Amino acid sequence: MDNLSFFTDYLIASLRLAVPLAFAALGGLFSERSGVINIALEGMLLSGAFASAVGAFFTGNVWVGLLLAIIIGGIVGLLHAYLCVSLRVDQLVSGLAINLTAVGLTSFWARILFNSGQAQKLPGINTIAIPGLKNIPIIGSLLFNQDPLIYLLFILVPLTTYLIFRTSLGLSLRAVGEYPRAADTAGVSVSLVRYVAVIISGCLASLGGAYLTLVHVNFFVEGMSAGKGFIALAALIFGRWHPVSTAFACLLFGATEALQLRIQAFNLNIPYQFLVMLPYIIALLALVGLAGKSTPPAALGNPYIPESRDS
Repeated sequence: MDNLSFFTDYLIASLRLAVPLAFAALGGLFSERSGVINIALEGMLLSGAFASAVGAFFTGNVWVGLLLAIIIGGIVGLLHAYLCVSLRVDQLVSGLAINLTAVGLTSFWARILFNSGQAQKLPGINTIAIPGLKNIPIIGSLLFNQDPLIYLLFILVPLTTYLIFRTSLGLSLRAVGEYPRAADTAGVSVSLVRYVAVIISGCLASLGGAYLTLVHVNFFVEGMSAGKGFIALAALIFGRWHPVSTAFACLLFGATEALQLRIQAFNLNIPYQFLVMLPYIIALLALVGLAGKSTPPAALGNPYIPESRDS
């Protein structure tokens, strides 16, 4: 393999490994911009992976699997919103509870539905090549010979940026996350905005899980999210809650994971456990402020109580 082919394959692998992270991180962005901490991204990813596997396995149709993943993700998001917004449960506790529940339920049902706990080979989502553009060196294979979920992600990043920073809906979302009392005074329903944002968060994160099962590996394994939800959360912080910089942060983590996989393939005298740690080390560095101090939305993690009054 020549250097150009190796570099092209590395970039493609980096992009594909970044996709589930990016879907989860964009979902987390909606939730956290509204003021609701979402460490339940891990559980949402895993739920989406399992739901898409069930739908595709029993119907033979990947689009049914995708639809089921979105529905289940929305339900998980609704649960998180109900606990955090209506019941005002501690948002970290709610997220941890959802993560643990998702691990338990998906493992339990996988062993019942798939016998060994692992789905057999699933139908996959095929790539769609764009004629002419796919033949451009490096860029063609990277951007114009991909599956529909990657194309969707290419659309979602600029669309989310426009929605959040250039529309009245985005203004309401940011206002609820920064100054919920002012938003309430202006007639914006804080609870409604947070509910919608967290449900959208669940739907997007579940698409990341569906990508794992229907594109990345084409089967379901218990616990296959493997901490990707937490890395997505780190990417969100690393990207300072902005869609574009968050997407690039996900690409950085994807490139790191692709690098450790290739280093392992070279059979170097490096313990593979150390190589597996690389993406998590980068995530940890991001969380401790490698990219500088990140300022979250002012009301992040704070439940809003309409009846309370400032002294």
